Amino acid sequence: MVMKSRRSHAGKTSGARKTTGVHGKKSATANGRRKAAPRKRAPPKRWSQRVTEHSDALDLKRGVFTLHDPKRIAASLKRSAERSTRRKTTPYRSALSMLTFYINRAGKTLPKVQRERLERAKVELKRQFHRES
Repeated sequence: MVMKSRRSHAGKTSGARKTTGVHGKKSATANGRRKAAPRKRAPPKRWSQRVTEHSDALDLKRGVFTLHDPKRIAASLKRSAERSTRRKTTPYRSALSMLTFYINRAGKTLPKVQRERLERAKVELKRQFHRES
């Protein structure tokens, strides 16, 4: 008895267009639809690092957030904010935003002493801009 192979037509083509894919489903081009465009890359996760390194919102003095005197930190931020021509709001709000951004970005890694110093710099910044409440 001769056993016939299931793939008796494996090498032959009938000239008709193949409409099913590997799993018996219609292929993307067979049903008239185009294949989906490749997905866009997700933006880098460390956007805040990129902002800190490359932002041109304010030209901050290098190492301003590592100064030990809150008054000097506030004075430097004030000077930078007032001299900037690229800011979109008042100098006070720009300076305070940069300080808050730095504190928030550092998160839990910011030493307690440094965090307290920067929080005192916020108060000093308000005083220097005559915004005491």
